[in-house]
Amino acid sequence: MAQFIREYLLAVQFFTRIPITGRLADWVGYSPELLRTSAAHFPGIGVVVGAVAAAVYALLQGVLPDTTFTPLASAVFSTVATLLLTGGFHEDGLADVADGLGGSYDRARSLEIMKDSRVGAFGAMALMLALLCKVALLSILGSVEGSPAGWEGTLFSGWYACTALWTGHIVSRGLPLLMIRLLPHVGDTATSKSKPLADQISTASLLVAFTWCFMALALASLVLDATNLIVGCSFSGLALLWLLRFFKHRLQGFTGDCLGATQQVCEIAFYLGLAVSL
Repeated sequence: MAQFIREYLLAVQFFTRIPITGRLADWVGYSPELLRTSAAHFPGIGVVVGAVAAAVYALLQGVLPDTTFTPLASAVFSTVATLLLTGGFHEDGLADVADGLGGSYDRARSLEIMKDSRVGAFGAMALMLALLCKVALLSILGSVEGSPAGWEGTLFSGWYACTALWTGHIVSRGLPLLMIRLLPHVGDTATSKSKPLADQISTASLLVAFTWCFMALALASLVLDATNLIVGCSFSGLALLWLLRFFKHRLQGFTGDCLGATQQVCEIAFYLGLAVSL
């Protein structure tokens, strides 16, 4: 259990802005091997991020006037909350991938562009469209009337959006781990922060990661029908398959930025699947 907690806290330290400092940081420690095994808890990071996003969405739905634009405002502020909590870590990866693959068809040049911290036109467009997609889909989900069994008639109308936020952040952080398993890492070994994570992932780590996902889906089934969740996960799975094929064709592998981009695309695809199914 102590090792489990250390791995989880290291993942929290690596992928969020939540401070792990002082004696707690000393206890957690760091090693490439520990960072590699912490990959099993990426979906667990989604538990925290998704919970914060859902809480902000629910709070705004509760305190704002019941108007047509309330779901939109709630979606915007919940998205802002996730960006503050994670530092835009995955969004930055999406922008870098868009710049690299949009800026050149040459593999070496694309990888070089992706290492540049500056955001270009393709990255800015991708980031803007991704955020617009999230806000639009969460607004739609927040506009759908529905309640969990036994809670019919409650005043709160954001059940679907809050459940989608929590579940989407968890599932979308589990799927990129399959990319680590199926494609080689092609980033700069000497400078890549993701290299210890991307070097390899064990079957045991994948089982732990998908246990996080299955637990989230089981809890989400208390609000959403199984059909809704299946469609949402199917859309995310199809997005992953497309990205695997795309990165294999363009880069012959993946980088850390590709993992961030995959999380973003799979999250949006999950919301889209739920919206379509509802």
